[in-house]
Amino acid sequence: MFLSKKSLLVAMATVGLTTSLPALSQSSGVLNLYSARHYQTDEALYADFTKQTGIKINRIEADDNALYERLRSEGKNSSADVILMVDAARLWRAEIDGLFQPVKSKVLETRIPKNLRSNDAGQGSQWFGFSTRARVIVYNKATVKASDVDTYEKLADPVNKGKVCTRSGSHPYMLSLIGAMYERSGEAATEAWAKGMVANMARAPKGGDTDQIKGVASGECGVALTNSYYLARLMRSDKPADQQVVSKIGLIWPNQASSGAHMNVAGGAVAKNAPNKAAAIKFLEYLASDSAQQYFADGNNEWPAVKSVKTNNPALNKWGSFKEENISIAAIGKNQIYAQKILDRVSYK
Repeated sequence: MFLSKKSLLVAMATVGLTTSLPALSQSSGVLNLYSARHYQTDEALYADFTKQTGIKINRIEADDNALYERLRSEGKNSSADVILMVDAARLWRAEIDGLFQPVKSKVLETRIPKNLRSNDAGQGSQWFGFSTRARVIVYNKATVKASDVDTYEKLADPVNKGKVCTRSGSHPYMLSLIGAMYERSGEAATEAWAKGMVANMARAPKGGDTDQIKGVASGECGVALTNSYYLARLMRSDKPADQQVVSKIGLIWPNQASSGAHMNVAGGAVAKNAPNKAAAIKFLEYLASDSAQQYFADGNNEWPAVKSVKTNNPALNKWGSFKEENISIAAIGKNQIYAQKILDRVSYK
């Protein structure tokens, strides 16, 4: 059973959803997409898929939590074919709650690295990462020495007391970082780090990643964490205010002498009750294609999951290569439970 246009719009208003094409349906020529990606450049991605395949995309957009709750409430009556989410913690949560179905695809298994997809128990992967982003450190060049903040661990050192800014510890980006640290260093070391971070805060955690960057540039913060694509946006901006922000900060690729920079994913999955499963798999395979991977890189400043794809993005190319953390994204997602417990114990808000 499918929602009428009227009931769909009512439901979307209830949970704060928006859609460019509200009438979801079941047809071999239709794909119903639930997306947590809110990037204008993705419009070209979807248009290219339709041009190549003739499959029309009906899209609902919301943040990950709203999509998650909608899928749970719709259950077997959901019209969703594909779900796109933007963090390992969120993908893992939806997988565990049975909102996805496994996919066997030679194309996806060949092109998407094993560490960027869910564990395959012989039935296929539940989700696939299609682009990556690094969790980097930015610091105020006038007040902070790069050598004092060149690892995640050093952010918790006493030398940085009163200098650190982050968004909420419970945000999935932070949960994933802490989940990776838990996997790498264990519970005791991760909790000691989180306690040190709380002691070093310049202010209570608030705002998004761009707010952290601007806080560093203004001098409110000495050092902060951000996802790489937020910084790349500012670097590519032609606004004088953004260029002034960029001029005042330094960029650190963390842990280059040890574990490497923490990496996260934007990924996709076929919905558990997808009415158009064949189209859904075709869309995921398209997202692994060279042309789609190029859209991720050039349009939203993300690195392609398919390593053979070269980017024309000036910000990404300026940064060059760096050492990446080699931890399974699935393990990072799983560890969010332990990460949240640690944050609660040390009062990391």
